[in-house]
Amino acid sequence: MSLLILGWIAFVPADFVRLNNPDLNSKLSKMFKLIMRQNELDRLAGTTYLITGTILIASVFPKSVVSLSLLFLAFADPIASYVGIRYGKDKIFGHKSVQGFIAAYVVCTVLTGIFLYFNNIVDYILIISLLAGLVGALAELIPIAKIDDNFTMPLLSSIGIYIILYLFNVSQLLI
Repeated sequence: MSLLILGWIAFVPADFVRLNNPDLNSKLSKMFKLIMRQNELDRLAGTTYLITGTILIASVFPKSVVSLSLLFLAFADPIASYVGIRYGKDKIFGHKSVQGFIAAYVVCTVLTGIFLYFNNIVDYILIISLLAGLVGALAELIPIAKIDDNFTMPLLSSIGIYIILYLFNVSQLLI
């Protein structure tokens, strides 16, 4: 947690300064153009949302819930985006598609199954994986007030995963 807070202190204020200083923003945008998305040039970077959201969920939820939520973000979000861009014909919300949602669901379900298996949770592994997959896919799909999904996806996933683990009494992952 200390490293996350140090990262936040080092990065987030600089991101706000960058936005309020056009010359600095221009220089940093050129320097980091290979890793910055086009929509981040005049908005906060996704990293600001990611670090802030990670600190929030790490302060509230057990490590296992945080880990699984961040795995959802790391794998399901880019795969859903790729599938949605490449094959997404049936739009749901804005640029979100049924095909991207299904991809996110499959990835989140598989990740949960693997995560549970390696944590020696075999009781109800299939139903928990299917429900957590749905939580992750919905967290990736649902836009919340134009807040970056690097913040909303881990937060919504953590809430949903925690509830599922609680309901199925998977207490060893709730510590």
